[in-house]
This record gives sequence, C-alpha cells and structure tokens, in this order.
Amino acid sequence: MKNLGIRRISFYALLIALAMIFSYVETLIPLPFFVPGMKLGLANIVTMVALYKMGTVDAAVISGARILLSALLFGNAFSLAYSLAGGAVSLFVMILLKKTRKFGITGVSVAGGVCHNIAQIGVAALLLETGELIYYLPVLIVTGAITGCLIGIIGGILLKKLAKAPF
Repeated sequence: MKNLGIRRISFYALLIALAMIFSYVETLIPLPFFVPGMKLGLANIVTMVALYKMGTVDAAVISGARILLSALLFGNAFSLAYSLAGGAVSLFVMILLKKTRKFGITGVSVAGGVCHNIAQIGVAALLLETGELIYYLPVLIVTGAITGCLIGIIGGILLKKLAKAPF
C-alpha cells in the first residue's frame, strides 16, 4: 500500500512536468492563424489522461498546477487569467460530459477544446472591454474542435498504453 502512494505521487509529478513541457513547447510553435495567442492545447493531453485514469479531483489539481506554474514561468497575469478561465470551464464541461457516458474521450475532448476557447474569448472581451473579439470565435471554435479531436485521439491511445498502470 505504501508503494502505491509513492507511485501515485510520482505519476502526479510526472504529469505536471509533462504538461508544463507541452505548454512550453506550444510557445515555440508558430501557428498560421491570425488569432493572437492561439495554441494547440497539447497540455490538455495530460489533463485528459488524468481525468480518465485518475479522476476529476486529480485532473483538476494537475491542470491547475500546470496553469499556475506555466503562467509563472512562461506567461504573465493576462495569460494566467485566460488559461485559468479556459482550463476551468473546459475541465468542468469535460467532467460533465464524461459522467453522462454518452461521449467517448474524443467527443469529451472536442467539447473541452471548444469551451476552452469560448471561455478565453469571454475573459479577453471583459479584460480588454471590447465585444469585437467575438469575431474570432468561429475560427476558434473550428480550431478548438480540430485540436480537441486530435488530443482526444492521442489521449485514448495513451490510456490504452497506461491501462495496466497501478494508479
């Protein structure tokens, strides 16, 4: 039993570190879109794995830790606000959809990606005091769906590989 706790903590640390690496790598990838600050959401692979492998509380802690640490290391107050809003809303939606058992991991991930972008546009509109940012929403919904699909597929593959892991 004692060994299981150490493995779980180690897995927690590994997932947070991996998510932070993905967050950093995303800052290095130039995207050919005209939406400022747009990213692929690679760190959400880790959130999906945590949600399905470990549970809702663990996924929330891992996602929150990644968001806070990444903002401190690679971002600023605005990126923290956007990431927290997007991360919280998307995780909430993903938890709800997962609980319905009507959606697979890819469907849950697509909804999370889309909701993440909607939440970020909402926060940006509030912080910048302009509603004109809504014009970015169609592009962000499409890209959120595409990246959510890819992240869901990758997350599903990883979950199959981790099926026998004891945590």
